[in-house]
Amino acid sequence: MDNTDQRPPLWVGHIFLATNRLAQTAGFMRQIGMRPISQGDDYAVFELRGGTHLVLSLVQQFTPGEADFDLMVDDLEAAHRRFAELGLNPSPIEPGKIHASFNIQEPAGNRIRVLSSHVGKNPV
Repeated sequence: MDNTDQRPPLWVGHIFLATNRLAQTAGFMRQIGMRPISQGDDYAVFELRGGTHLVLSLVQQFTPGEADFDLMVDDLEAAHRRFAELGLNPSPIEPGKIHASFNIQEPAGNRIRVLSSHVGKNPV
């Protein structure tokens, strides 16, 4: 690690989400701002801030639920407005002890919580 680089030396590499509607879920992820990296017949990979990758996996037998990850944004109210303008029907913003948040639902039915940021002042 370069001594002038103030970022933490670790980050999350991959997060995963199962879907039975790969094309629609991939389109949703592009729509909310993820960067497409690679897509095949049964997977799609998207890049998020910090080098984290979301891997979508096509699953035939599928029960939607709460995603095993959440998303963090710099401006929660602006993200909520943007998602509403895109017709994504975000839930109302709820205050929390540490984060305010809302939920969005991707086309296969998985719910994803979107949180307000508490990133520190140092580079990440």
